[in-house]
Amino acid sequence: MELQLLARPAAAAPSSSARPSLQLPAPAPGPSRPRRPGFPTLRAAAAAAAAIAAEPETKEQQQNSNMETEVFACPVCYEPLMRKGPPGINLPAIYRSGFKCSKCNKSFTSKDIFLDLTVIAGTKEYSEQKPARTELFRSPLVSFLYERGWRQNFNRSGFPGLDEEFQMAQDYFQPVAGGILLDVSCGSGLFTRKFAKSGTYSAVIALDFSENMLRQCYEFIKQDDTLLNANLALVRADISRLPFASCSVDAIHAGAAIHCWPSPSNAVAEISRVLRPGGVFVGTTFLSSPRNNPFSVEALRPLRQIVGPVNTSYNYFTEGELEDLCKSCGLVNYSSNVQRSFIMFSGQKPY
Repeated sequence: MELQLLARPAAAAPSSSARPSLQLPAPAPGPSRPRRPGFPTLRAAAAAAAAIAAEPETKEQQQNSNMETEVFACPVCYEPLMRKGPPGINLPAIYRSGFKCSKCNKSFTSKDIFLDLTVIAGTKEYSEQKPARTELFRSPLVSFLYERGWRQNFNRSGFPGLDEEFQMAQDYFQPVAGGILLDVSCGSGLFTRKFAKSGTYSAVIALDFSENMLRQCYEFIKQDDTLLNANLALVRADISRLPFASCSVDAIHAGAAIHCWPSPSNAVAEISRVLRPGGVFVGTTFLSSPRNNPFSVEALRPLRQIVGPVNTSYNYFTEGELEDLCKSCGLVNYSSNVQRSFIMFSGQKPY
C-alpha cells in the first residue's frame, strides 16, 4: 500500500539573495514586431491568471480541498501522521488504515470501531484514572443509559431539547458551512448523527475519551446505512491533547461537556489551537446556580453499587467566567443564549 503523508507543510521559497543574478545584455534597438491578432501579451496573460487565482473558491472547491488534506496528527508531538491504507474520513477507510507519526514513530490503529489517538494508545502496563466526573462516563452502564433517559432529564435545567439545540448550533456554524466539524465529548453521538446527516459539512469527526461511549455511538450509526457510508469518523482522544494539526478544523461542537472536563482552560486552549482562522466553537453547559445539578445524590445512588464512588463535583461556571475563558484562549466574537440554567455559548478564531 502507498504510504501517504497526511499533512505536508509547504516548502519555503528559496531566498532571492541565495540565487546568483544573471545579467543579460540589453537587446539592440530595432523596429518593434507587430503583435499577432488573437494572442495576448505575456503581461496580459499573467494579469488574467492572477485575476483567476484571486477569485474566491466555490463551496464545492472548498469541500474538495478539505477532503484532500487530512487533519490527524500525533497527540505527543503534533506532527502529521503517515497513513497506510485507503484515504478518506469515513468508518470503513479508517478501520482499514494504520497511522504512524512521522517524527516520533508512534503507531496508532483502529480499536474495535474507533481510532485511538490518545497519548496512552498502545500502552501495555501503564494506566491512569481521570477525575470521577470523567470516569463516570466510561462506565458501560452510563454509556448505555445516556441516550435512553439520562440526557433527556437535562430539560429540567432549561435545556431546550435536541432538535432546538441542534438548530441553534447550526445557526452559529453558518459561516463555516462546508468545512470539517469536530463533535468533541460526543457521548453516544446524539448530535454527531444530526451534523453528519445535515449535509452541511465535508466531514464530521466524533471524538470522546470514553471507549464505551464511542461503542454506543457506533451502535446507533450502524442502524443507518447513509451514516455508515458518510464522511464520518469515530476517534478516541483527550480533549486537552487534541490529535489534530494546528489551524486544521473549521467547527467544533461540545454539547453538555465543559463541566465534565478535567481542565476546561487547557481544553479551550486546544480548541483554539486546532481551529482555522475564522473557525467557530460552540458549547453548551449548565450555568452555576442552586438548581443546575441534574445528578442528585438520589439519582446516582443505584450507580454507586455498580461503578463505585461517584463524585458530583462538576465544573459549573457563570456566564462571565465562560466569556472570560474563551477570550483568554484567543477566541473573539463571543455570544451566548441563556435559558434558565442552560447556556449555549460561542467564540470564533480570529482571522
